[in-house]
Amino acid sequence: MQDFIYKWIEDGTYCVMGYQGDEAEVVIPDNKNITILYDNLFKGHTEITSVHIPDTVTDIGEFVFDGCTGLRHIKLPAQLKVLWGHTFVRSSIEEIVLPDQVESIPPFAFKDCKQLKKVVCGPGMKKIHAWAFGGCDRLQEVIHGPHVEVSPEAYKAKERNT
Repeated sequence: MQDFIYKWIEDGTYCVMGYQGDEAEVVIPDNKNITILYDNLFKGHTEITSVHIPDTVTDIGEFVFDGCTGLRHIKLPAQLKVLWGHTFVRSSIEEIVLPDQVESIPPFAFKDCKQLKKVVCGPGMKKIHAWAFGGCDRLQEVIHGPHVEVSPEAYKAKERNT
């Protein structure tokens, strides 16, 4: 069973606001003009192994794949422009290709992705923010263009104040 909750946006597109389901392979229907996957959409769904995202999606919100420990690989839509913070935090993705229009990797986007080994950034990438890859113990390769601004803390875990 897969059930999605949508919200109409004034520009005539839709945002996927909620998900209920228990299937390993999730298919977000492409019969609506969906542009946004809202915060926490698949958070904690450990059973998910793959997600099909419509090509119309331009924004993926915060914590969308948080704790999706069954998710190993995901193909992001070519029209994707924005990842918000913590998008893939604590998921088990191993490799990811960021589409050409994604300009930055926000703080904590891949925090504690313990299985992440490789990230390929498209030519539109301009900045990798602090703590983007904190706790990614197996990360071996981040491929990006020569003019990408990489924060000195991009690969560090944020220290807690004590």
